[in-house]
Amino acid sequence: MEKQYDVIIVGTGAAGLYAALNFPDDVSVLLISKRELELSNSSLAQGGVACVLDLAHDNYKLHITDTLIAGKYKNNLKAVEKLVKEGPGDVLKIKELGVDFDLNPDGTMCKTLEAGHSRHRIVHHKDSTGKAIVDALILAVKQKENVDILDNALLYSMHKTLGGFYLSVLKDGKSRYFGCSFCILATGGIGRVYKYTTNSAIATGDGIAFAYMLGAKVRHLSRVQFHPTAFAAEKDRERFLISEAVRGEGAVLLNCDGERFAHNYDKRGELAPRDVVSNAIAREAIRTGSEKFYLDITHKPADFLRDRFPLISSRCLEEGIDITKDRIPVFPCQHYLMGGIDVDLNSQTSIAGLYAAGECSHTGVHGMNRLASNSLLEALVFSRSAAEHITRKLKKYGRKPLGLEPAHRPITGNPMPKGCRSRIREIMQDAYFVLPKPEKYAESYREITEIIKLLFSESYEISSDLIEAKSIAVCAAIILDEVREGRQ
Repeated sequence: MEKQYDVIIVGTGAAGLYAALNFPDDVSVLLISKRELELSNSSLAQGGVACVLDLAHDNYKLHITDTLIAGKYKNNLKAVEKLVKEGPGDVLKIKELGVDFDLNPDGTMCKTLEAGHSRHRIVHHKDSTGKAIVDALILAVKQKENVDILDNALLYSMHKTLGGFYLSVLKDGKSRYFGCSFCILATGGIGRVYKYTTNSAIATGDGIAFAYMLGAKVRHLSRVQFHPTAFAAEKDRERFLISEAVRGEGAVLLNCDGERFAHNYDKRGELAPRDVVSNAIAREAIRTGSEKFYLDITHKPADFLRDRFPLISSRCLEEGIDITKDRIPVFPCQHYLMGGIDVDLNSQTSIAGLYAAGECSHTGVHGMNRLASNSLLEALVFSRSAAEHITRKLKKYGRKPLGLEPAHRPITGNPMPKGCRSRIREIMQDAYFVLPKPEKYAESYREITEIIKLLFSESYEISSDLIEAKSIAVCAAIILDEVREGRQ
């Protein structure tokens, strides 16, 4: 073992970074990032952070109600109340840490409206709020002397002991071993389980798979959110998001004939929750026999659009679309995970000393469907809670001996089988997309389990390809097992 820390945090999105910032200076922390610090799903978040800051025009009860409606009342009410009531304090804290939120002339934060919200309560930085948050948190973390950072480092093994955990990491082609009393998994979502996703390339469900293999409880992994308006690129597996905020600012959704149709499926039209709009598009595609759909916001002033949505505007221009003049081609794709590693209100998992925060966790906040812009708020509130709970435990019990270090397997081995990841994505895209196909669950599950047997059958060379293939296979199997057994 190279070094023992009080806490190791795996993942450097908003949840991992904010957790690190909430530990006192006498707690030693290691942050592990699979790739560069700036690459995470958090950085890709466009719309903003939902929180009640204007009690004259909004209140906690309304935000709670909106969250429950979007989640089809399958939410954990206590978790929702914690999110909504504690969230504003965390938003104000990251503003103090340097997050450059858009401001009104009077100095208050600008608030926009997004689908499913009954009030303007989403604070933002243009259309790249996630990047603004992550960039500011990275700068703050780098100033913390008690926090070490290991980037471009692949976690490939976790071992639980009575006193904590041993973690094996691949860095620059060599193994490095670390120990910790407590571990926080903040590894993000499972986007790469699907053929098309808005997620970053590293969203392969690693933390969920490691927690599951350690014996942690995983819940509702089949609660996958498909965003209705991803840019309909012809070739790219990773599709950039056309934010909810574009519809919030007045964009209309059109079918292949240039007709609005969303109101035919739900009276809330384009501003219905994401799953409702995705469902409407999928059903309209069947009705029309076409997957050509568009967002049209050309009726808004061009200067306003370029200022409000600079990132979306520039990315669309790269694809030959001028949002001030052209309709934006869109279609649903995988976007977010509502389930994950099951945690309590302190972000504790079912395994002592193991915590999870952010998209890889299941707090119960989102229910069946995430309300727009609640995800960054969840990452902040529950990662802080994890840090506070661990700190209290360290103060009360101190650091315990880890126990016997496990034997480490060599990283060399045979090359892994080819085509496993592509096949998993094809299976999931076909069997469990916006309109699921229950008749395919059993055979799809059988095929995924065969891939798992193949991947775990021998000691292949340790690489990101192998670890990520194992992770997406495990996550896909959990999803299909849930739906075929009716445990959604």
